[in-house]
Amino acid sequence: MSQLQCLRAQDYPRMPWKNGGGFTEEITRDAGDGLDGFGWRLSIADIESSGGFSSFAGYQRIISVLQGDGMQLTVDGEPGRPLLPFDAYAFKGESQVSCALLGGPIRDFNLIYAPARYRARLQWFNGGSRLFSAASTVLVFSAQADLQVTVDGQVQSLGLYDCLQQSGNDRLLEVAVQGRCCVIELIQIS
Repeated sequence: MSQLQCLRAQDYPRMPWKNGGGFTEEITRDAGDGLDGFGWRLSIADIESSGGFSSFAGYQRIISVLQGDGMQLTVDGEPGRPLLPFDAYAFKGESQVSCALLGGPIRDFNLIYAPARYRARLQWFNGGSRLFSAASTVLVFSAQADLQVTVDGQVQSLGLYDCLQQSGNDRLLEVAVQGRCCVIELIQIS
């Protein structure tokens, strides 16, 4: 059954990183408890200093900087390009990953998903955009104080870091956004 839910940033639970090096605010996930058992998970993390990332074997990760100057990731010994705000970067969850902050603490945005169970698409938008999706789960994450989102004619107003979640979708949805946001589409592999 299709369900549209508005998740508010002030309600996100805060939990320690898997490696104990910081804290994450969990936005939403498909199932499971703690740091195991989920097929996909969306979260925000505060990175106070350069250092290593937690390992999530069997998962794919897509990360973006939300606040701060950015960071440079080194993945399995290979330095990547500088990761600046609202730019996405993907890597395998079991990779050895460390980051060097480019100017001080940052806040980042993370999608972690199991590619054996889900196909995922993540896109950043800024301005007016319209898309159509038949994904079973569609998430719209707001990166501004007042984001207008219309899902099949139903208008929603999101605050900074709020998230709109359409679950159990079984048809083509029309999604229109006005402002800076990230749209994530997740399709369960049967």
